[in-house]
Amino acid sequence: MTATPSQPYTPFVPCAQELPRHRAGFAPARSTRPRGVARDLLTLVLLPLPLLALTLPAAFAGGGTRRWFGGRSESQRAEAQAAKDAAAAAFYELDTAQRDLRISIETITAVDGSPAARRAVSDFDALGRRIDEVSHVYINAVDAHDLDRDDLEASVAAQARTELTKAKDDLGRVKQELDRFAEGLGPLLGKAETQLARLAPAVERARQALLAASNALDAVRGSGLKADDLAARLAALGPELTRLNQGAGQHGVPETLERADRVARDAEAVRAEAERLPERAAEIDRRLVSLRTRAQALTTRSGQVEPVLSELRRRFTVACWQDLQHVPDQAAETVRQAEQKLTEARSARDEQRWPDATSLLSTVRALLNTTDEAVSAAGDRLRRLNEVSKDPQQEIDRTRFAIRDAQRLAMAGRSTPDPRHALPLDDSVARLERAIGTLEGRHPDYWHFLTETEAVRRTVARVVAQIREERGAGA
Repeated sequence: MTATPSQPYTPFVPCAQELPRHRAGFAPARSTRPRGVARDLLTLVLLPLPLLALTLPAAFAGGGTRRWFGGRSESQRAEAQAAKDAAAAAFYELDTAQRDLRISIETITAVDGSPAARRAVSDFDALGRRIDEVSHVYINAVDAHDLDRDDLEASVAAQARTELTKAKDDLGRVKQELDRFAEGLGPLLGKAETQLARLAPAVERARQALLAASNALDAVRGSGLKADDLAARLAALGPELTRLNQGAGQHGVPETLERADRVARDAEAVRAEAERLPERAAEIDRRLVSLRTRAQALTTRSGQVEPVLSELRRRFTVACWQDLQHVPDQAAETVRQAEQKLTEARSARDEQRWPDATSLLSTVRALLNTTDEAVSAAGDRLRRLNEVSKDPQQEIDRTRFAIRDAQRLAMAGRSTPDPRHALPLDDSVARLERAIGTLEGRHPDYWHFLTETEAVRRTVARVVAQIREERGAGA
């Protein structure tokens, strides 16, 4: 509630008097001259022109029509009028400040629903009630005294001055309370104004993002691609655009900001995918060709596994090739599955089911990788067994070098090695010696020898990593 009284005071009087409407939005009522003054003016008009010229300055001296006699009464009247003017100014300042502050409160409540914002509204309402009280006191003081009466007594003028001065002081004190309250609203008001400043740009960004997504989708469809999934995603944003157009007044500022950001983000994703769709289709086409070529090559390579196994069986012990027996059949089955998935991927591509096509191609690639590893394992096995059978000393020296290097690191800066490091290294030495022993005899198990030396090197590498980690932490 502003300081404006609910109903203006308009008493019925026999002659026109000044009505106390000292409020923002109301011009002070013009006081009407008494009948005596009218008769005086009529007399002046009827006087001869020279006498009229002499009489007018005296009649209108001071800009008023009041008779200038009465002495002390006129002095009291002037002081009361000054008090009335000062109270009116204070009342206007308070009313203006309250109106401005109400706008700030409405700004905060439109954006912020926090307990602090609700408390600010409650405190403002309490201040409003206090403003109403002092405003009524002021209005009553103005209405109670007609300072333009010719027969105004000095005591009445003095009482009017006292009441109006007190009303002005009360209005000033409440104005100070209002100013302090307004200063305390600074953080809340700043936050609210920031959000309101973001509102229009955020909504506009959402609209522009939707427009860009729609244009990109139209361009893709014009190139012969359907993009039905993207069209469905864009259509789902239609209701959100409707809510944005309804405005923050209906849905709230925070909700509208969040909705605008979400719509802009989703629309931008649709636009980016639509613009990338021709390239995605071309990439799927390339992958289809490449994977089919690779499947055909693996079919040829898998046919070479059987001769490799035959040589392994002929030259080496069972342990050297037994785990590879299933490779030819497994490779043929895996290639068959890959070719079936490629056919499904081609169908998905033709139907423009892009996610399905991409997923199927990933499956084909995994199947071919597995087949490639199995086919390569047979050839790699034969190569390594050939090398170690001709000269096992190279593998032995390589492993011993790794052990000695780890032992030197374990003894660096120490007189005795740490048991946590020494024991695994000692076990590695013994394990290597046992592996070397398997090479003796008529039919050495070269594959067991190779797997043991690899295991020893892995153990030594773990010890080295542990030593370096501990010394790095203690540095």
